[in-house]
Amino acid sequence: MATKHILIVPGDGIGQEVTAVGKKVLDKIAARFGHTFTYDEALVGHAAIEATGNPLPDETLTKMRASDAILFGAVGHPKYDNDPSAKVRPEQGLLKMRKELGLYANLRPIKLFDELLDASSIKPEILKGADILFFRELTGDIYFGDKGRKNNGDTAFDIAEYSRFEVERIARKAFEAARTRRKKLCSVDKANVIETSRLWREVIQKIAPEYPDIEVEHQFVDATAMLLIKDPRRFDVVVTANLFGDILTDEASQIAGSMGMLASASIGDGTGVYEPIHGSAHDITGKGVANPLASILSAALLLDISFGMKAESDAVIHAVDQVLKAGFRTRDIANAQTPADMIKGTDAIGEEVLNRI
Repeated sequence: MATKHILIVPGDGIGQEVTAVGKKVLDKIAARFGHTFTYDEALVGHAAIEATGNPLPDETLTKMRASDAILFGAVGHPKYDNDPSAKVRPEQGLLKMRKELGLYANLRPIKLFDELLDASSIKPEILKGADILFFRELTGDIYFGDKGRKNNGDTAFDIAEYSRFEVERIARKAFEAARTRRKKLCSVDKANVIETSRLWREVIQKIAPEYPDIEVEHQFVDATAMLLIKDPRRFDVVVTANLFGDILTDEASQIAGSMGMLASASIGDGTGVYEPIHGSAHDITGKGVANPLASILSAALLLDISFGMKAESDAVIHAVDQVLKAGFRTRDIANAQTPADMIKGTDAIGEEVLNRI
């Protein structure tokens, strides 16, 4: 029995709706396994800008540092997407959170539930058995380098930068994870043209001999993008830089059938943040149709990684699997053959999961 303090950060759009379901799942696990989970809530993103003018208020950061783990929703709002000149943006809160909490490793498991083989646009025979764990470096690269305009604003620049230390620390996490899986690591870069990628490959090559049990492959990012669709089963653990990881994991979401199915963990040496990879989806906000399964699976990751509660995490994943096996779907993972009465809204499919824990 354990006592843990969890910060719920719903953020914007459907983040509010799906984290509410994720919290109910955590409550059910606490009751089922005899744990005590306490909660607090905090603002981030557009919601925080509206309330305080700051996408990551100091109060939120203080609460984050004081928590044992963070269940996060999403940030973003169309008003900023359509205004490139906006000086304060929801995503700034996300980037600052990652930097302030030292969240340098983003883990994205791409695991396909067999019941969703037909939900993807990729042929089932290509997909069946795909199980990939991405490690995306999260606090370096072009997102955090110097950026600006020159020549009277007619030229823009973004500088990508990595240190040896930054590459090595995420590489070691990826190597350690590979030891618990199929012992295969694919390091993705663009070392034929990009200097930061040449450093990346150099560091991976240098530490690989410390893990003689791991089969290491180096791959250019463009080849990886193609092979994820052509032969996803060839991949086990994939480690890559921030920008490449951002793009490749969204592509890989189609292996799982929908972005609404994919969880992620952002971890470093302190408090971990667990969130679905989907965005704030304002086009469906408030309609009660958002898929909460990614938030539920993020709660499962939280239990496993931050709290070491493997049995509890497995209970959540098993419950999701049972719901899918029973034929229940949200709109985004339904197909033409799904009976109308089996297509459930956000809260209803959450209840189906709760009933099976």
